[in-house]
Amino acid sequence: MKRLGVLGWPVAHSRSPRMHNAALAELGLKDWHYQRLPAPPEVFEETVRALPASGFVGANVTIPHKEAALALADESTAAARAIGAANTLTFSHDGAIHAANTDAPGFVAALAGVDVDPAGRTALVLGAGGSARGIVYALREAGAARVSVWNRTPERAAALAADLGVEAAHRPAAADLLVNCTSVGLADGEFKELPLDADALGTYATVADLVYRDGGTGLIAQARRRGCTVVDGLEVLVRQGALSFEAWTGLPAPVDAMRDAARGANPDAHDPGTSDPSDRRTADARRPGR
Repeated sequence: MKRLGVLGWPVAHSRSPRMHNAALAELGLKDWHYQRLPAPPEVFEETVRALPASGFVGANVTIPHKEAALALADESTAAARAIGAANTLTFSHDGAIHAANTDAPGFVAALAGVDVDPAGRTALVLGAGGSARGIVYALREAGAARVSVWNRTPERAAALAADLGVEAAHRPAAADLLVNCTSVGLADGEFKELPLDADALGTYATVADLVYRDGGTGLIAQARRRGCTVVDGLEVLVRQGALSFEAWTGLPAPVDAMRDAARGANPDAHDPGTSDPSDRRTADARRPGR
């Protein structure tokens, strides 16, 4: 059995097992299995290093481990090093750990799916964690005219901006594209903790929310009501997941099957992943999950 999984804390909400197991079934890979891997920060490195000996080929990484995943890797892509975070780990036969970041190209693919090209556009990114680093890098590399970063801790926004050569915003600024890379909305769907109100959303042509939850997030619902083009967290999940899947299996990802599973079509068919009941707390890191 070849094993895959998603490492996070919390990770009980993740739809990655449903999505990836649907893809494995679609391609007839019956000897592969994808599962949740709840890992508190204090045991993250120990957990990762034990995976290859347990039959794991690779793993996705979500809150709050993306920067730690890059730090422990034996090898990493140039993009992951530039971003400073990794969301995809691949294990070699000798146990070596390779780190990559599919958040960045996955996000650009999700934008392309709604005919949005970041080139020449302005963007405001909310958050300064591992996911935000990937999105900022993606927008910069795609040719965005200006990228601004806001975080409730200004020092974190300033550090990310300095690392990636973009601007730190002390307050929300007008932009063509708004991207929520915090975990606000994960627990209750509301976005009142973000530094903007519903009426302000209409000033952004496109709104993307990396958070996903049953019933959708309030941010995406309000953006739709105001006529914005929207990209929700499930589409970003699918696009980055497809790239991870291809890296592990060497096969083209069945994106439509992954999307159907992630969005809940026949939700019980491919979701055998389980997690520890203790892994049901609200994220404190204010970053989105997988």
